[in-house]
Parts: sequence; C-alpha cells; structure tokens
Amino acid sequence: MAGLAVNVDHVATLREARKSVYPNPVSAAILAELAGANGIVVHLREDRRHIQDKDVEILRQIVQTKLILEMAPTSEMVGIALNIRPNLVTLVPEKREELTTEGGLDLLFHKNTIGETISSLQNSGIPVSIFIDPDPDQIKIAHMLNASKVELHTGTFCDAKTDKMRDSAFSKIVNAVKLVRKLKMGLNVGHGISYNNITAFEGLYEIDEFSIGHSIVSKAVLVGIEKAVKEMLALIKVL
Repeated sequence: MAGLAVNVDHVATLREARKSVYPNPVSAAILAELAGANGIVVHLREDRRHIQDKDVEILRQIVQTKLILEMAPTSEMVGIALNIRPNLVTLVPEKREELTTEGGLDLLFHKNTIGETISSLQNSGIPVSIFIDPDPDQIKIAHMLNASKVELHTGTFCDAKTDKMRDSAFSKIVNAVKLVRKLKMGLNVGHGISYNNITAFEGLYEIDEFSIGHSIVSKAVLVGIEKAVKEMLALIKVL
C-alpha cells in the first residue's frame, strides 16, 4: 500500500489571511499523524505566504513520522534545510506570482543548479526528491543527478478539462512511473489529487507515496482533519 504525506500549507494559508495565530498547521500535522498519515509536507516559500520558519522549526521537533520540506533550490533554502534537517527535501519550482506550484522543475534548463543543491544536501545526509513533470527526459536527468526520489507532477491530469486531455495526461504518468521504477528511484506523486480522482491510480503499485494537501484541508474544514485523512487513506488502501 502506498503511503500518504499530508501537506498542511493551506492551514497556514487560512491563518495568514488574517495574520492570526490560528489555525495552527502544527496542530493539523499532529492530528493528521494520529489519523494515520505517513508523513507531513510543508513548502517554505521565499515570500513566506503561508508556512513560516517557526512552523518548520516546531514541526521538526514534533513530527513523529517524517517531515518533508518542499523548497526552491536556492542558497537560502539550502541553509535552512541543513539547519532543520528534514527527513526529505523535495525541490520544487517557485514563482512569486503563482497561486500554487504550476509544474515540475525544468532539469534541462536548471541541471547545474539542481545538481549542486542535491550534492549539498545529500552529502549532509538529507535525501532529495525532485518535483518534475512525467517526462522521460526529466526523469533521466534526475537519475543522472543522483536524486533519491522523484515526485511526479500530476496536475495536468487532475486539472484536465476533457476526457481526451485526461487520458493523454494519465498515459504519460503511467509511462513515467514505469521508467522511474526501471531506474530504481523512489517515487512519489502529487498535485491536484483529490477524493474524486485518486481512484484513477489503481494498479500503479510502483508509487511509494501520495502527497496531498489542498483536497484534504478543504474537506477538513467541513468534517475535521482526522476524518479527512482517514477517508483518503481508505481510498489509497484499495488502489
């Protein structure tokens, strides 16, 4: 059975909307773990729009499963990661104007920078995953750069407007999954995965972990974080 890493960024989004002290993403992380989550994900952005440095520091102390830090491959973030020492770093692209991460890192263009970042982190004992589109060229470069894992961007499939677009996008995911496993890399998937579309991943046993945030936090507003996490875990269990 694949694992579930719960992204609590959008708990912090709600908090920062009023610059309040609640809701607390740390509390959400504790409840998600108690509900059975296999990991907690946070994205510390350059503009600190939701997760703050203090959140990451506290989460490092209290997370009992694993803490996954999503971050841009910058010197500032590398320094923070080396200090915090998460269980896994996932390198992601980042633009100030975007609402959320819009696609995978372009390793063809940023190969040297990403390679240096991976070396700095992994030489210090921190495994690195790279968030990339399900493209064979990107996967092969990730392998060449010795990344521990890749996380395949599933947003194009999840956000597809037509059956044709959806089928095409999912076919690319399936092919990418097979290639990643052939190269013997770890494999996570994420972005846009919800209670309605996760069933499409049935039979893709190569997936180690689903990284899911927005849909779980959105449901948690209505039913609570523990129930929201348990419902997602139940869906993953039968894939």
